[in-house]
Amino acid sequence: MKRKRVVILGATGSIGESALKVARDIPGRMQIVGLAANSNAEKLAATANETRAPFVCLVNETKIDILRRTLEYKPRIFSGDAGLCEIASLTDADMVLVAIVGTGGLRPALTAIEAGKDLAVASKEILVMAGEIVMREARENGVRVLPVDSEHNAIFQCLEGKRSTLNAESFTLDVSDVRRIILTASGGPFRETPRKDFDSITPEQALKHPTWNMGSKITIDSATLFNKGLEMIEARWLFDVETKRVEVVIHPQSIVHSMVEFTDGSTLAQLSYSDMCFPIQYAVTWPDRVPNTLPPLDFSKLSKLEFFTPRYEDFPALNLARRAGETGGTLPAVMNAANEIAVAAFLDRQVRFPEIWHVVEEVMNRHTAIAHPNLDAILEADQWARNEAQGCVKLLSR
Repeated sequence: MKRKRVVILGATGSIGESALKVARDIPGRMQIVGLAANSNAEKLAATANETRAPFVCLVNETKIDILRRTLEYKPRIFSGDAGLCEIASLTDADMVLVAIVGTGGLRPALTAIEAGKDLAVASKEILVMAGEIVMREARENGVRVLPVDSEHNAIFQCLEGKRSTLNAESFTLDVSDVRRIILTASGGPFRETPRKDFDSITPEQALKHPTWNMGSKITIDSATLFNKGLEMIEARWLFDVETKRVEVVIHPQSIVHSMVEFTDGSTLAQLSYSDMCFPIQYAVTWPDRVPNTLPPLDFSKLSKLEFFTPRYEDFPALNLARRAGETGGTLPAVMNAANEIAVAAFLDRQVRFPEIWHVVEEVMNRHTAIAHPNLDAILEADQWARNEAQGCVKLLSR
C-alpha cells in the first residue's frame, strides 16, 4: 500500500492540526511534504519542525523572517499568493488538502487540479463559489475531489457502500437511485433559544459550539446555520445532485454525520465520534480503510440519537442557501461573500446576531446572477458582494 504524499494548505488551523494527528497515527500511509499557512509563522514553523516537510509556504510575506528564524532545518520556503499556488502544484505531492477558510483556497485548488493532484476539500467556499468550474476541471484533468467535511465524507461513504455507484478509475458516482441526501446539523448553541432572545446574543455565546472545536468563522456559521447552507451547495456539486434532493436535519449528538436515502426507502448512515481525524484519514487512504488509534463507537454508552426539523423561520440561512443553490451562477458566491463580511462585523460587534441573515439577504436581493460564470466573473461577484455587504453593515451600525 502506497504512502500518500500530502500538502496541507491551512496547516495552522483546526483541520491542519487534525491532519497532523492523522499523519502521526498512520505514518506508513501519510507523509506531509508541504505546509502552508496565512500568517502564523511561529505555529507553521513548529509544525514544520515536527514533520520536517521539505516545502513550506507563508502567505504573509512580512513574517518570512520570523519563519526562517524559528525553523530548525532548511526547507524550501514559498511566500505570498503565488507561493501558495506553487506549493499546491509540487511534483513531489500526490494530494493537496485544502483547509483554508474563506475564498483564499480557490486559486491554489484549481492550480493543484491543473497539476494533476487529487484534492481533499475541507474548504466549503471552493465548491460554493465555483463548484461547476472545480468539478469540471477535475473531470478534465482526471483527478479526484475527496470530501473532508464530516458530512460530505459521510455521504461519500454511504454512496460507496453501494459499490456499483462508484467507479474507482473514472471516480464517477451514479446517484440516479438516490432520493435524498440528508445532512445532519448539531443545531449550534442556539438550537433551543427563543427567537425573541436572538438580538441579545453575544459573540462569546455564539463561539461556544456544543460539539466541535473549530475556528471562529465556521463556529459562527454553525450558530446561524449558514454552515449547513454552504454544505447544501457543496453537496450539490460534489455528488452531482439537484439542490432539491439535499435536505438538513438537526441531530444534536453529532454521531450520525449524514445519511443517504435511496428510492426504495432504504437509508444508509455513517456514524462515528465527533473527530475530524476520521474523515481526513479516509480522504487520504481511500479506497482503503486503515487501522488507527481513534476510539470506535461504544453503543452501550450512547443514550440516544435525536433528530429534529430545522427552525427555518428562525434560522433563515437554510432557505437563503437553497435559493442560492437553485439559482446557481454567481449567486452562491455572493451569498458566501456577504456572509463572510456579516460574520466579521458580528464578531467586531458592529451588527447583532440576526442581522447576519439580514445583510446576506439584502445583498442577494440586489444581485443579478450570471449563469455559468467563468472564474473572473465569480471573483468580480465576490468582490461586489463584499462591498455591498460592508455598506449594509455601515448602515446598521450607525
